[in-house]
Amino acid sequence: MFPFTKQIQLACDLSAKAVARLAGADVPTFEDNETSFAELKQRIATATSYIKGFTADRFSGAETRVLKVPARSETLEFTGQEFLSLHAFPNFYFHATTAYDILRHNGIEIGKRDFLGRT
Repeated sequence: MFPFTKQIQLACDLSAKAVARLAGADVPTFEDNETSFAELKQRIATATSYIKGFTADRFSGAETRVLKVPARSETLEFTGQEFLSLHAFPNFYFHATTAYDILRHNGIEIGKRDFLGRT
């Protein structure tokens, strides 16, 4: 299992890259150089800001657009809808959940409401 820092980096990267792919934009790259909670919070803020920079019109036709996604030694091909539901969401939630679990395992008192946010 990757450490906590890598889980956060991957959750951020998967989100930003998924949005870029669905919008037909260049896929961003980010350095993985965070070493503190403050830096990880900034990484999350950077990814969030990047995602919020896209307007709804950028996703017109995204559900049927064919996406080719590099994955280790192969390239996966999806429609936009398949990519979002079968690849992007599951990967994001896997890494976000793993980061959450690492925090809980190390004694941080967080619960389901913290994971879900304001619901």
